[in-house]
Amino acid sequence: MIFTVLLCVTLGFILFSSHLKFKKFTSNVVCLISFYKNRHRLLDWYTQLLSESKTQTIVIQRFGAPRTVVTANPNNVEYILKTNFENFPKGKPFTDLLGDFLGDGIFNVDGEKWSRQRKLASHEFSAKSLREFVVKILEEEVQNMLLPMLENAAENNIILDMQEVLRRFAFDIICDVSLGTNPSCLDLSRPVPLLVEAFDDASKFSAMRGVAPVVAVWKCKRALNIGSEKRLKDSVNFIHSSANEIIKSKKKKLEKGGANDLLSRFLGAGLDDEMVRDMVISFLMAGRDTTSAALTWLFWLLSRHPDIEKRVVDETFSINNGEKSLNFDDLREMNYIKACLCESMRLYPPVVWDSKHAAKDDILPDGTPVYKGNRVTYFQYGMGRMEELWGKDKFEFRPDRWFDEPGILKTVSPFKFPVFQAGPRVCIGKEMAFIQMTYVVASILRRFEFVPENSHRPIYVPLLTAYMAGGFNVRVRRRMGL
Repeated sequence: MIFTVLLCVTLGFILFSSHLKFKKFTSNVVCLISFYKNRHRLLDWYTQLLSESKTQTIVIQRFGAPRTVVTANPNNVEYILKTNFENFPKGKPFTDLLGDFLGDGIFNVDGEKWSRQRKLASHEFSAKSLREFVVKILEEEVQNMLLPMLENAAENNIILDMQEVLRRFAFDIICDVSLGTNPSCLDLSRPVPLLVEAFDDASKFSAMRGVAPVVAVWKCKRALNIGSEKRLKDSVNFIHSSANEIIKSKKKKLEKGGANDLLSRFLGAGLDDEMVRDMVISFLMAGRDTTSAALTWLFWLLSRHPDIEKRVVDETFSINNGEKSLNFDDLREMNYIKACLCESMRLYPPVVWDSKHAAKDDILPDGTPVYKGNRVTYFQYGMGRMEELWGKDKFEFRPDRWFDEPGILKTVSPFKFPVFQAGPRVCIGKEMAFIQMTYVVASILRRFEFVPENSHRPIYVPLLTAYMAGGFNVRVRRRMGL
C-alpha cells in the first residue's frame, strides 16, 4: 500500500515537472515566433508592449537567449544604474558581443579595469585645457572644411547626404581630440579612409551579434571564421594594427614635448599600450556615431518645424550677433538649442537600449523578479514614447517641454531620460558632446537651411548606434537676409 502511494506521488511529480517544462517550452516557442513576426518593427513592438504593461516592464523568454527583463520604468532604471549598481554589471554575455572590437576599453569592462579607466578619463575630461582644445578643433574644422563644403553645395545646387557629412565631420573631430591627427574625411575629393570603413564594418557586424535570435549562430561562425564573423575579424585586425602604429608614432612625438589629445594624456598616465589602444578605440566609436546620429535627426526635425528652427536661428544671433566665432561661454548660453537636442534624442536616441546582467537574484522596485544571469535592459527608445513619462503629446517634437520658464532649462531626471546613461557610468563625454553639437547647429543654421529631397518620414535603424536608413539627402540654401 505504502509502495503504491509512493509510486503514485513520484509519477505525479514527474508528470507535473514534465508539464512545467512543456509549458516553458511552449512559452519559449511562442515568444520566438512573436519575435520573428515582429522583427521588422521590433522597437515599436517593444514600445507597445511596455506601454500596455502596468509597470512599463516586460519579460522576454526565447530559445538561444537568456531570460530578459526590458523596462521603461525610471524607478527600475535608477535601481539598475545607481541604487544596486554592483549587482548589474555589463556582464560576460554583453562584453562577449563587443570584446573583439573594443577589447578591454572602458565601455566594455567591469570591476577594477573599468574603475581605473573611469578615474583617469573623468580627470582628463574635466580639465579646462581639454575643453579649450575641443573648441579650437571645432572652430578649425567648421570654418575650414564644413562651412566651405556647404557654401559650395548651395552655390552649385548639389545634393548632400548630411548624415554622411556629419559622420565624416564627427570622425575628423574625434580623431583630432583622441589621437591628435585629422584624417580629413570632409575632403570629398579623397576616398573614404580605410580606417573609417573598418570602423563601419566592425560596428555593423558587432551589432549583428546582438540582434541574432540564437547566440550560438554567431559563435559558430566565429569559430569557423566565415561570413560576417570573418569580416568582423578582418576589420578589427586592421583597426588594431592602425591604432598600434599611431601609438608608436605618438610615443616618439611625446619625447619631444607634450600634447593635449587624449592619447597623449593616457600614455602620460602610464597605462600599457593595449589598454590605451582599447580606450582610444572606444572613444573613437562613441564620439563619432552618437553625435552625428543626434545631429542628423535634429536637422530633419527642424526642417519639418520651421517655427522652431527660426527660434534656434534667433538664439544664435542673440548671443553675439553672429559677429565672431563662438566660444565655450557662448555655447553654454544656448539653452534653446540644448532643449532641441534633448527633445530630438528623446524621440530618436543615438543608442536604442543598454543591457546589464544580474550578478545574483534580485527584485526590481516594480516587483519584477530578476535571476542570476538574466539580461536586464533599459529601453531609451521606448522611454521617450511613454505617455506616463511625457504626456499625451509624447510623439510631438516640442522643445518647450524642457523649460520650467522661458530660458530656464528644467532639471529632468537622468533615469527618466537616460540617453547618456546615469549613475556611476554616466557618460563622461556628455558635456563635450553638447559643446560639439551646439557648435555645429549654431554655425550651420545662422548661415544655411536644409531642404530635404524626400518628404516621407525616414526609417530609424538601430545598430550599435542608430542611423537614418538611406541617409538624409538635402539641398543647401543660404539663409535669407545673409
